[in-house]
Amino acid sequence: MRIFESAVTQNPLSASAKAGLRRELLAARRALSPETCSTAAAALAVRALELPELAGAHTVAAYVSVGTEPGTRALLDALRSAGKRVLLPLLLPDNDLDWAAYDGPEGLAAAAHPGRMRLLEPTGPALGPDAVTGADTVLLPGLAVDGRGMRLGRGGGSYDRVLERLERAGARPALVVLLYDDEVVARVPEEPHDHPVQAVATPSGVRRFGP
Repeated sequence: MRIFESAVTQNPLSASAKAGLRRELLAARRALSPETCSTAAAALAVRALELPELAGAHTVAAYVSVGTEPGTRALLDALRSAGKRVLLPLLLPDNDLDWAAYDGPEGLAAAAHPGRMRLLEPTGPALGPDAVTGADTVLLPGLAVDGRGMRLGRGGGSYDRVLERLERAGARPALVVLLYDDEVVARVPEEPHDHPVQAVATPSGVRRFGP
């Protein structure tokens, strides 16, 4: 397993350390071939479903992968086929997230957001930003996770708001990040607002953190 370490030799609490590691990881993702991404997505769906946090969940808040992110489409369909209620995000103008139920691939449509890449979003009725507080498990996008379960996001802040909302509501869903194998790193720079996840799923397996 290749470990990205160069960007974390700076102050571990600094935003610049995060930015450096993000650049390194995003460059590695851009270099992935379509075939590699497709194979990884199929394996990721199998591995993620091995997690008890997903197997036992009734409602899962997930997301639709874009570009060379670890693919989630096969996993979304597997969760729905297993009888899970799947919620998907709708990006709001202030970068917060609303949520709607996933009704299958035909219920997704491309949505353009100024300054952002085109996203696939559910076309069903919006349920409100607080809908995520009813999820048993929340699948988080990310770029890396370390052995403590600390996650590095893309820096947009949308999921920081989700995590803050869960905390305010007293909700305690399992937090699971989906990554490629090489994105389990030695150390992720952290800031006071960062939250650890309970597990990571990669194409080669799963790892759980904490009690």
